[in-house]
Amino acid sequence: MKDFNDKTVVITGGATGIGFGLAKKFGERGAKIVIGEPRQNRLDEAIAKLNAVNIEASAMVMDVTDENSVEALADFAWSTYGGVHVLINNAGIAIPRAPITEAPLSDMRRLFDVNFFGVWLGAAIFGKRMIEQGEPAAIYNVASENAFFNAVQNSAAYIASKHAVRGLTEAMRDDFPDFIQVGMIIPGFVASEMTAGSAKFAMDADTFAAKVVDQIAAGEFYVVTHAFNIERIKPIHAKIEDSYARNAPRYEGDDEYDVPTLIARLTAGRDGT
Repeated sequence: MKDFNDKTVVITGGATGIGFGLAKKFGERGAKIVIGEPRQNRLDEAIAKLNAVNIEASAMVMDVTDENSVEALADFAWSTYGGVHVLINNAGIAIPRAPITEAPLSDMRRLFDVNFFGVWLGAAIFGKRMIEQGEPAAIYNVASENAFFNAVQNSAAYIASKHAVRGLTEAMRDDFPDFIQVGMIIPGFVASEMTAGSAKFAMDADTFAAKVVDQIAAGEFYVVTHAFNIERIKPIHAKIEDSYARNAPRYEGDDEYDVPTLIARLTAGRDGT
């Protein structure tokens, strides 16, 4: 999706931090913005700032963990602007850091409700309507560098939630038709409410958002911003390749147990081809 002019972009958690940075950058490219989150005062502040720089924007109090609330956000966006062309599943939270042996299960469930199930609901509800809409559209899920490697110790629930978002987004590429562009945004350390107190060390949200919007416009699946991340990722891939090379080396006909190959063969058999 190269042109955002006069397109509608919906951003969950769009009133602050990464979400607000993206709202500004999409708006600067002519998009109409819809943001949703639970705090009315934050929404009011965000809309005032966007309107002050001539960005058309609307907001709605909503909760990504509530299916009815996500449906209501979709109703609001379609009724206000007649359609939705980009969804950014951005809303996310963190919980106090603790070893897995000490972290309260209730905290983990609350985090997954927002960070994973909130993304699932957004993708499912908006995605169905985008398919019915029948126009080129895009859904991007905000994951984290923690979807690839453990960046922060004693954060197992957060890390697991972001790995789950990665798995979901990978699966969405197969579930959605070609006219729905799917991708995953991979922030590193970005200035936001979640990183309050460390802003001087974090990438500015506007700088981050500019990189992200450029890559969405280019149709990228992996939207990346923090260069050193690759130095954390390469050793993981090297260890996986080494393990396979030593313990499950390639051989002639080794696709005999490959699940996609087997499914293709079974499907072909049922179809009589």
